[in-house]
Amino acid sequence: MYVRLVNYVDSINQYRKTKISNRNFLVIAALIVGVLAGLAAALLKTLTHHIEDFLQTGFHWQYKYYLYFFFPFIGILLSVMYVRRFIRKGKFETGLTPLLYTISKKSSKVEPHNIYSQIITAALTVGFGGSTGLEAPIVTSGSGIGSVVGRFLGLSYRETTMLLACGAAAGISAAFNSPIAGIVFAIEILLPEFTIPAFIPLLLASATAAVVARFFFNEQLFYLVTEGWRMNALGYYVLLAVLIGLFSIYFTKANSFIKSFFYKINHPYKRVVVGGLMLGLMVFLFPTLYGEGYITIKNLIGGNYTTVMTNSIFSEYSSLPWLVILFTVITIFAKSCATLITLGAGGNGGIFAPSLVIGGLIGFVVAHSANTLGIAHLNVANFIVAGMAASLSAIMHAPLTGIFLIAEITGGYVLMVPLMITSAISYLINRSANKYSIYTKPLAEKGELMSHEDKDTTVLNMMKLRYLVERDYLELNEDDLVSARMPEILHSKRNLFPVVSTDRSFKGLVFVEDVLKRKITEEDNLSVNDLMQSAPDTVKVSDPLKKVLEKMEKENAWLLPVLDESGAYLGFVSKTAIFNKYRALLSRQADYME
Repeated sequence: MYVRLVNYVDSINQYRKTKISNRNFLVIAALIVGVLAGLAAALLKTLTHHIEDFLQTGFHWQYKYYLYFFFPFIGILLSVMYVRRFIRKGKFETGLTPLLYTISKKSSKVEPHNIYSQIITAALTVGFGGSTGLEAPIVTSGSGIGSVVGRFLGLSYRETTMLLACGAAAGISAAFNSPIAGIVFAIEILLPEFTIPAFIPLLLASATAAVVARFFFNEQLFYLVTEGWRMNALGYYVLLAVLIGLFSIYFTKANSFIKSFFYKINHPYKRVVVGGLMLGLMVFLFPTLYGEGYITIKNLIGGNYTTVMTNSIFSEYSSLPWLVILFTVITIFAKSCATLITLGAGGNGGIFAPSLVIGGLIGFVVAHSANTLGIAHLNVANFIVAGMAASLSAIMHAPLTGIFLIAEITGGYVLMVPLMITSAISYLINRSANKYSIYTKPLAEKGELMSHEDKDTTVLNMMKLRYLVERDYLELNEDDLVSARMPEILHSKRNLFPVVSTDRSFKGLVFVEDVLKRKITEEDNLSVNDLMQSAPDTVKVSDPLKKVLEKMEKENAWLLPVLDESGAYLGFVSKTAIFNKYRALLSRQADYME
């Protein structure tokens, strides 16, 4: 059955190649991806909101509110149980880092289960109160759709990568009803270098997803009523950008610390218990941490400044402005920790929504504090919106995405200048401390990031020595008689031979020229050890290719023996093999950039 399906698809692909060009066909495929990604985003949002509504309003019990302490734990537990029961171990990852790794190291082949598993686990995590966002799962699900469609249709790596990016753009577009931000996100995060032809499929996929999503969610995410920005507030926008830039550096450090804390807990269910209960306590003390947190930002933009303390045990003090500000500052740090704990404990989600919420809260603190002190009269809603753009720009290293996303979802195009100023400054501050974003840093540390700043190093980092080892060399033992091995030596296609002991330890080299010079007969007792020479150097199979080439240049060697970590001989690596693989990957990277 499977063979028939494959043959049927191949025949369709062969037929369509004769009738339509790949470029035009890519446009049709992008439309298909846009529709499917839009439906996936609508499904995820619907499932999540139904779970939230049931837990908050549809589920009635006298002591229900005591369960809010356990809801986040239950959501993470269900998510982990689903992954361990239905997904192959080690094949489910969250966030955008695995997606970037897939593009650079796995030929853009996203595991098909991500199309639905991301939806299920994210709905459970966020619906039960996990303090993360739905955007990263939506992007991964959309990218999975694009990748599967591209492979199903027999498209090349470049074309499959383009459809993957179309799925990501469509996911953002459908999630926020923001087609421009979806395109910018795909270009800025996934396709840093692109050509105009690549823009067309992205545009169509993003627009199509926005149209599909509007059938299910027609309401604007945030409503901003503003008359624009004033010159006398410019200094406060700069202050806001600086504060958010510094906080984003803290957020990156906190991410590394909390991740390492949970990595030390080996058993997955122990992580669930520790993280779930910690998160439940935080949500109990700070109710605004429940779920994505967009409702709090909506209320703040609408002028309800006490919403941060609503339903908390401190709500009776919400009439005190400075206590509201202090509580908000604590909530900002709590939100960052709650998000990272949710992810570390095994929940699914992303930092997209938390970044927006954190930035909005910081913007509120700056503007409301200035107004309360009487040193200025600032439009609080404007600062909330600017803070959201700045935070997203700094944490994700995506200033254009931050600017256009916030302008679209709030309708705040009149605030374009403050959005640009705050986004640029906060991004530069974070970039001064962190060369890579929170998504790309793990890949950069492992040498697995497809960077466009140093192509040579990037391509070499993508290559693994173990795949370049040539093992078809005749192996000699140092105690062998050369005369006994002479037939094998003469018939070998190689001009040198490794000398290996019985325990696979590498001893040296024998060159065919030295053998031929001795004119050895059957009566000669010359041993391999008598002709053996030491190798100019050796390399370990785990060595990076850059280090291998440096050794070759230093010793003026074209070949070097490769050993495993215990020193056992594996084979040889040659400059020819390295350069051939380098050229192939460089060509593939060029296709990716088009």
